[in-house]
Amino acid sequence: MTNNLRSVGIVGLGAFLPQKKITNHDLRKLVDTSDEWILSRTGISERRKVSEQEAASDLGTKAAQRALAAAKVRPEEVDLIIVATVTPDMFFPATACLIQKNLGASNAAAFDLSAACSGFIYALSVASQFITSDMYNTVLVVAAEVMTKIVNWEDRNSCVLFCDGAGAAVLQPVEKGSGFLSFDLGADGRGADFLKLPAGGSRKPTSQETLINKEHFLTMNGNEVFKFAVKIMGDTSVKALEKASLSQDDLDYLVPHQANTRIIEAARKRLGLEAEKVYLNLDKYGNMSGASVPVALTEAVEKGYIQKGNIVLLVAFGAGLTWGSAVIKWAM
Repeated sequence: MTNNLRSVGIVGLGAFLPQKKITNHDLRKLVDTSDEWILSRTGISERRKVSEQEAASDLGTKAAQRALAAAKVRPEEVDLIIVATVTPDMFFPATACLIQKNLGASNAAAFDLSAACSGFIYALSVASQFITSDMYNTVLVVAAEVMTKIVNWEDRNSCVLFCDGAGAAVLQPVEKGSGFLSFDLGADGRGADFLKLPAGGSRKPTSQETLINKEHFLTMNGNEVFKFAVKIMGDTSVKALEKASLSQDDLDYLVPHQANTRIIEAARKRLGLEAEKVYLNLDKYGNMSGASVPVALTEAVEKGYIQKGNIVLLVAFGAGLTWGSAVIKWAM
């Protein structure tokens, strides 16, 4: 950031998880799998699932309320709400508008952003620019996903991975030199077919044929996504540190997208970090898509692992294919 721009940081965090748990043993009743098979390939033991009545806006509203309370910000003080999601309540209106109504944030503009598992970091990048440019003072970023509603529960390769949750962050100006130091965002549309929801959009509208063919469930080429993720998590992390004029030795804590322990371990080794400097919770929650990073970040801060002045790296990859990373000098 240049000297004439305001520094922006996170001043409040919140997370919300559905009550219902699905264990690996529960999944054995649905598909040909086992606790050992899932653990050895993913590191996941259990995950959370919404009720039939719950949607993304419900989870996002609760996470947002907690983030606003942590930041000591009233809903009417919020200037903008950005919701990162690939499982919106509906195509339109935006889930951000529904959350705005639920919060009573009557002065806030609102829109959704779609970058899959990278969505929270993409949204942080967009949000921070509204504040550095003096357009807004307070921006609420929410990542809310209900992946269990688009998972094919007959596909063991995907149903063991994805789950539901929401995280939120309040962004405001912070002390000069603190807050976000750099972002690195990217995409490679050549990999768009590796992870997608085939039907329901304008390319392939809902029809009897798409329903019969189960094209309203996500599909994933796990091998290709894994290969991509192992490389890009390290690459984008290094680039973000370089953009901040920092080295891997300056990094105090890593909060990665909670997709797979093997992918996270590869990123950790690439950065030369000790295991205790990497936050993991996917054993309890699985892959919450865009919500995984803010939920993990919220927990890491609440547990005291991240302190004021620490250099923190957030990193994620997702469908698109997309990726994103952010370096933060923690200001709270």
